[in-house]
Amino acid sequence: MLSVEEIKLIIEKLEKANSKDLTKMVEGTLATFKELAHTLDIYNEGHIKKFDKPVSWFQMDVERKRKDPVVDPVLFKQIQQKIFNFAKSNAYNSLEIGPGTGMFSKEFRAWRLNYYLDIMPELEPKIRRRFPPQHQKYLKFFTTRRTDCSNIPQGSCNFVFSWDTFPFFSQDHIREYLNDIKRVMIKGAYGFIQYSDCHYDYDLEQAKRGYWNFNTKTKMKKILVDSGYKVVEMAQFRSGANYVIFKKPGNLNPVVYKHSELTLD
Repeated sequence: MLSVEEIKLIIEKLEKANSKDLTKMVEGTLATFKELAHTLDIYNEGHIKKFDKPVSWFQMDVERKRKDPVVDPVLFKQIQQKIFNFAKSNAYNSLEIGPGTGMFSKEFRAWRLNYYLDIMPELEPKIRRRFPPQHQKYLKFFTTRRTDCSNIPQGSCNFVFSWDTFPFFSQDHIREYLNDIKRVMIKGAYGFIQYSDCHYDYDLEQAKRGYWNFNTKTKMKKILVDSGYKVVEMAQFRSGANYVIFKKPGNLNPVVYKHSELTLD
């Protein structure tokens, strides 16, 4: 790993550099910092990687967030508007993974049926209370022990959403989930999920204190590509609110996503 003295030496050289050797200096410095970033990623991942949390931990976390929500009105509106970009056809169903307090669970009413997948079956009655009686028949709840979704009909969903869930998962857990949900997604279906990017200080701090798990934008993209998906968009709404939109190959989906707003990347 690069020492403090070496970093200070680089800074000193940059301050003294003239236009003639600046290009060479920049190229060498860039290579050095890329090596440093790679080394830090390996170090952080090795020291931060956690085991997946038990159900009891998630139960306590959900109850805490009922009292103190982590999504403020501004962020909620940003996420809601992004969801609405996919709500243009009721030919298929939606799937929300880890609905938690049900903050976003009402935003899928444009779809034919709303599927919800969680490790906590006791969430169902609390989320159902958010809906009027006439909509109850469109809600379908499924319980998973890890990533299993075999009880959800094959090829039934054209949209998969998850917020405040995947940041807690290890990379192996994320990989398992992406492979399992592929079965329920039609060809051309989209996914919109939050993930942790420990290249940012906020995310790294959450991982260091054992709240989130370690992940980065680079690793998340590789997991998606290796799992057979096309990465459509990777950005963030604000610090700690990183998301990725991905697509299963194919063209059965009547909805085509096109993003036009500026996002941080």
